Amino acid sequence: MFLIILKKMGIAAETSNIVLDGRNVVKGKDKAILCNKVFKENPHYDERALIKKLEEIFQASKIIFLPTDKDGFMDHADGMVRFINDDTVLINEYTNESSEFQLGVRLALYNAGLKTIELPYNPYSNSATDDASGIYINYLEMNGLVIAPTFKIIEDDEAIILLKEVFPTKKILSIDSSEIAKQGGILDCISWNIKSNKRRTNCTSKC
Repeated sequence: MFLIILKKMGIAAETSNIVLDGRNVVKGKDKAILCNKVFKENPHYDERALIKKLEEIFQASKIIFLPTDKDGFMDHADGMVRFINDDTVLINEYTNESSEFQLGVRLALYNAGLKTIELPYNPYSNSATDDASGIYINYLEMNGLVIAPTFKIIEDDEAIILLKEVFPTKKILSIDSSEIAKQGGILDCISWNIKSNKRRTNCTSKC
């Protein structure tokens, strides 16, 4: 389906035999962040060869791998971290997660030379384990605009205030995303970002 869409847009896509969930990629200018589950998903690749191939695909000088939680709920990078600029990222406020998981996330980012800012995070009262309500980091960012998800909980205002501080030059809008979140993803998950260079592109489906 996506190849058909790109063809109609006149964009030539490059394909790969790497198994990779599109939601498990967060791309910066010269870095890309993925959860380490990508190694289990590609047992046909030697680890070093896989890293090299990912660097080529995403035109990145460094690939950063985050740990996943023991329940497998946090195994998509776009629900865990977002680039603000080349050396700073937003991360979820994982204060209720295990110290081992928190340390793993922070060390991976610190060792890559990235500074972190924490965004409110509260999916703990959700009735279903795959409900993404309370996860604000899955906002949609465009030129001059950030659309933030809200869920009619107390953390909504905190998240909006922080996003306004983080993106002072962008307009911050919000939209109730409670129904979308019940399906396991939020605004960034249901969007499709394409960066085209001379009519060739590396594209990522997030659905």
